[in-house]
Formats: sequence, structure tokens, C-alpha cells
Amino acid sequence: MVEISEVITDEYAIYNMDCVEGMKNMPDDSVDLSMYSPPFGGLYHYSSDERDLSNNNDYKGFFDHYEFVVKELARITKPGRLTAVHCMDIPSGNSGCDHLIDFQGDIIRLHEKLGFHFKDRYAIWKEPLAVRNRTMMKNLAHQTIVQDATLSANAGGDYVLVFRNSGKNEVPVTNPTGLQNYAGRREIPSELYSYKNWTGKQTENRYSHWIWRNYASCFWDDIRIERVLPFKAARDSDDEKHVHPLQLDVIERITVLYSNPGETVLTPFMGVGSEVYIPTKLGRKGVGFELKKSYFKQAIQNMESVNEADIIDDMFDGVENEI
Repeated sequence: MVEISEVITDEYAIYNMDCVEGMKNMPDDSVDLSMYSPPFGGLYHYSSDERDLSNNNDYKGFFDHYEFVVKELARITKPGRLTAVHCMDIPSGNSGCDHLIDFQGDIIRLHEKLGFHFKDRYAIWKEPLAVRNRTMMKNLAHQTIVQDATLSANAGGDYVLVFRNSGKNEVPVTNPTGLQNYAGRREIPSELYSYKNWTGKQTENRYSHWIWRNYASCFWDDIRIERVLPFKAARDSDDEKHVHPLQLDVIERITVLYSNPGETVLTPFMGVGSEVYIPTKLGRKGVGFELKKSYFKQAIQNMESVNEADIIDDMFDGVENEI
């Protein structure tokens, strides 16, 4: 039996292959939006495949490899359209004497070198105890401040860096009746629901204004960390660690803010399918590349449920998982 290496439907296309090789097959100016989490520059190891961006000898090697990815993204992204990169600052070790590596700064400099313009930065809050319990970082332990607080650290946030490709955007992203759905933890005030789908003057659309104030904040402290696609079955024995998939709230916000229905949304590092799942669910054309077979198999299963109403929200509603 031939192993499936791609799944192509009218709604999405996902491929089990190296993303640089896959993007080389795509036409110039064919993508409206891209979003992804790159392997975190030596912090996590996903596989032993030499094509795996996480499998480099050192930090410089990672960025030499990553440059091929960003070059292809610049070529296939339409003029004036956006790419969003989920990242974090990387610690050099696991003690208070270690320093942070400015991973996001290096990502910004690489994109600017290749023709992108740095547009926005969003910070995503993480609960310190949950981070400590998951990572067992010594500098997040309470005992550290008892013994020597100079060796302690904070639970650094995640970041979404947004870049605009060179050129003029010819197709505006519009929301004629404002934002329709809120992806986040807070409760929308009940008196605002009468303004949903407001067709009058949008200055009066209090429902959409409330959502926009949350989205326009540079500090997203209302992301439901537990709202992710199923992923644990995708872990292989050669994984050093597995990063929690990007939260669906984050993906939903990026999709709605930066693309129109019917447009093409790409992720070069698909993982278990999150950045294809949400755009497809929201009426976009999702495209994803994933090198690791176990992740790709899980992505197939996740995408098969894309048309099931609220399956992920029902699964994770009110459940606190690891960060």
C-alpha cells in the first residue's frame, strides 16, 4: 500500500514534504497570508532528518537554513500582504546565570534583509506555574528566590511578529459589518450582542469595537492556552521535546485580521495542522507543508474533522492543559 504523502481537497491541500521544496513549486505572488511557528533555533529537536530546520549544528546554521524558507515566502507572498511568525526568546540554559538569546530580534533582522517590513508585535501571556511544571526550569522554582533571587527568571511570553511584504496590496482585507466572533477567554457583555452583524454606521458597532479593543492590544492576556488541536499521538520516540501547538485563538485572530474569505493561507511548518485547520474552517484555502510523517498523519485526522461544528471548542472548553 502506497503511503499517503499529500491530501488535496477543494478546501485545503496538505503535503508531507520539505517546505522549501514545496514552496518552490508554487507560483510567484500566490499566497495572501502565511503564519507558522519555526523550530525554535536549537531549543527543540523534532527529528534527525537533515532537512529539519531544528536539526542544525548551531544557531548560525539554523538561520542559514531558515533564510531559504523566508526567501521563498517573500517570493510567493503577494505584494503588500503579510506573514506572521510565532516565536519566543530562547534561554541559553536552565540556570539563573544563563542569558536570553534574542531569537525574535534575529527573526526580524532576517525578514528585513529579504524585503519584508516589520509591522507589529503581539505578546502572549503564559501562566508561570504552568510553565514551571511543564519545563522544570530551575529559575522558575519558588525555591530559587528563597536561596538567591538573582538566579530567578520570569515565564517569558510567546510573541507573534507580523511582517508586510514589499509592494502595494491590491486587495484590501475588509470587514463590512465589523468583527463577528471573539476568539478569547473573556465574556462578551450581554448588552453588546444586539450589535452583532450591525449594518448601520460602524462607529456605532459596539460589539465589534469590544472585540477590536482586545485584538488591537499589543498584549494578548486572554488567549485560551488549552484551545489547541489534538497532538500527543503525533509524538515520536526520537522527539527531544514537543512544543504545544499554536493556540487556535491566535490563529483565528491572525486569519480574520489579515485575510479575506476565499484567499490562500499558507503554513510552511504545519505540525498537526492548526494553521490549516482554522483558515479552512473560516472559509479560506489552507495550504500546509510538514516534513515529519507522524505529525502529518495527525494533521490528516485533524483536517478530517474541520467541518464538524465546534468539535475543538467542545473538546477543550474550560479545560486547563499544559502551556
